[in-house]
Amino acid sequence: MNRILSCLAILLFVPFAVKAKSPADSLLKELNKAMEQSTLYDSFKIKSIDSLRNRLQMTSHDPVSLYQSYLQLYNAYKVFNFDSAFVYARHLEELSEHLHDPNRIVEAKVKMGYILLSSGMFTETAAFVNTINANGIPDSIKIEYYLMKSRLYFDLADYNQDKYYTPDYIRTASTYIDSALALMQPNSFEYRYNKGLQQFKLGNVAGALAVYPNLNQPGLTERQIAVSACTLGAIYVATGQMDTAIALMMRSAIADIRTSTKETMASYSLATLLFEKGDIKNASHCIERAIGEAVFYGARQRKVMVSSILPIIEHERITTAEERTRSLVIYAAIATLLVIALVVLAITVFRQVQKLKTAQRIITEAHLKQQEINNQLLEANKIKEEYVGYCFNINATYIAKLEKLKHTLEQKLADSKSTSEVRYIINNINIRQEREELFMHFDRVFLKIFPHFVSAFNELFDKENQVVLKENELLNTDLRIFALIRIGVNDNEKIASILEYSVNTIYAYKTKIKKRSLVPSDEFEQRIMEIKAL
Repeated sequence: MNRILSCLAILLFVPFAVKAKSPADSLLKELNKAMEQSTLYDSFKIKSIDSLRNRLQMTSHDPVSLYQSYLQLYNAYKVFNFDSAFVYARHLEELSEHLHDPNRIVEAKVKMGYILLSSGMFTETAAFVNTINANGIPDSIKIEYYLMKSRLYFDLADYNQDKYYTPDYIRTASTYIDSALALMQPNSFEYRYNKGLQQFKLGNVAGALAVYPNLNQPGLTERQIAVSACTLGAIYVATGQMDTAIALMMRSAIADIRTSTKETMASYSLATLLFEKGDIKNASHCIERAIGEAVFYGARQRKVMVSSILPIIEHERITTAEERTRSLVIYAAIATLLVIALVVLAITVFRQVQKLKTAQRIITEAHLKQQEINNQLLEANKIKEEYVGYCFNINATYIAKLEKLKHTLEQKLADSKSTSEVRYIINNINIRQEREELFMHFDRVFLKIFPHFVSAFNELFDKENQVVLKENELLNTDLRIFALIRIGVNDNEKIASILEYSVNTIYAYKTKIKKRSLVPSDEFEQRIMEIKAL
């Protein structure tokens, strides 16, 4: 009764216990709140862009001033919308060519390369950056150029995932990062971030963590937090610290929402981690956010990446919801049935106990009776074995007496003159035939009692050393020696007398057979005695 009540309690309360374990930490609440307010952040972004565009209309036709206005609008659109950023990148290129300013020409091309890369146009980016000549330009533009080229090769490595090309892409990207690092201030945020990214991509996770900047240091912008937290989260994924990685991806996603950044990996990466953790609900929210960002921005490769996992998460979410509904129905049905069953069991349990006691008494009596029958059968088997041995010994003695009688008569008749008829009768007494008939009768009786003796005997040898009987042969000499031992004839002299061999021959037979066996010699006869009778 207590067990039944315990099972009922477990079935009723397990669903609520599972529900209580759902994640609800402060970062997740902050992320959900940020998602709800994302349209508000986007409206602030659009107002800021509109302000820049209005200022552009008021800008004089001075090419330098116009260039700066285009640059501000490009930066505003850079991580917000590809199409608009591309338009202003084209304006920057055209205006820089008009100004004949080598530095601005390179700067405009770097901006265009970055925006092409952000949209997933790898082929176009690779062809475009080859037209850039970075010699003689300021360090700030060189740094941007080298970082843009390093990102190109890192993105190619991530996209291809090829054993042959990916290592070369990573090494090339690392070389460009080294060029950028050489122009940065050591221990600056940008230096430590790019150094950590380089080490991580090269597979040196410990080295990446050692140089990575502190994300809690004062003065960091939301954009810096978004980028660095996303990369650091990927590093912690590599170390297997999934909870830390999820927290960092949440920080990155929150910062992206607050800055209206649409060109981002944080939402996608967070959705993947939450899905792997089993948090389907929040994973679904994040993947919907990720695909919305990719579509809004126009990032081709992001849309492909997100689209590949979106059906999986959505299918899992629907399946989970269906399973939850089905589980609730099942639990309700089980609870109802258990209540009914408990009422029935409360009435019948006493009667069942009484019946079980009666049945137990009957079973105990039957067991004792069966044990007695088993003992009788064991005794009968022992009698049969002893009887066979006894009969075989009597017959062997009888044949020996006949042989002795024949020898005596031959001696006595040797001196008689009318001995032809007597000698004929004596010669017809074939001791060897009598002995062979004795062996045949023994073989039949023995195998009737021990039908599995030959197969059990052969199990003690490997296949090459097993006994193979001739046609119409029941036992041979090897088997007959140990058959006699199985029925209790252990004395070598007795075995030799029965089988008409010398004692040394019997000993040699036994030694040779035991040496070929798979079991130790001192255990062989014990294994023979373990062969069961029918």
